[in-house]
Amino acid sequence: MDYVTVKYLSKKPKLKNPILIEGLPGIGNVGKLAVEHLIDSINAIKFAELYSKDFPPQVFINTDGTIELVNNEFYYWKAKKKNQRDLILLTGDYQGLSSHGQYELVGTILDIAQDLGVKEMYTLGGYGLGHEIQNPKVLCATTDKHLVKTMKKYGAIFKKNEPGGGIVGASGLLLGLGKLRGFEGICFMGETPGYLVDPKSAKAVLKILMKITNININLVELEKKAKEIEHIAHQLKEMEHGSREKSDELGYIG
Repeated sequence: MDYVTVKYLSKKPKLKNPILIEGLPGIGNVGKLAVEHLIDSINAIKFAELYSKDFPPQVFINTDGTIELVNNEFYYWKAKKKNQRDLILLTGDYQGLSSHGQYELVGTILDIAQDLGVKEMYTLGGYGLGHEIQNPKVLCATTDKHLVKTMKKYGAIFKKNEPGGGIVGASGLLLGLGKLRGFEGICFMGETPGYLVDPKSAKAVLKILMKITNININLVELEKKAKEIEHIAHQLKEMEHGSREKSDELGYIG
């Protein structure tokens, strides 16, 4: 096995001016949730798997008792209407564990995208706030200034006045290395507490992406998941509060 191995499950799809949309695990799993929901909603077709020695050394056990080596997966979808474009969707189990691995993986992803005619990409992730938020905004960063005005029209937020900052991992590296190859790229980051998976933030990101791609999908399942996560977060708060009260009582007695 090479450091990065690509396994095609069928012939490479023939696509017309496709867009790459990436959503790998990250803060709040926002990007992964968004892309997986999009894949399921439009019945995208898996055409390739990517394996790497930089992924954790493990396999997943399926319900039927078989195993699968951890990987990243590529899907495609062909446009149904004139105002839509073909899509390539990337999601997976993990990102690379090291800086070297991230560069190797992203380089391979860009090779595949370039080979399939991609010139534009959207990377999705979370923007960790460390506290709960009711109505998450979607922050944005782009490879080119002319894209800023366009993304604002779709409802994305740019934090120009804040010093420094960066995008760590595949979502940022795809844009950075992609720009060197002539790709245009946009990263959408949904605001999220960051400590639990966040379907609410994934929904906010998808709402903007739907406007851009002219694809309407049902977001009810994400809404249900968001309520479940809110319930879990509430229970954790109650447990933490109860634990503090008990600790205070023990301290008083002592």
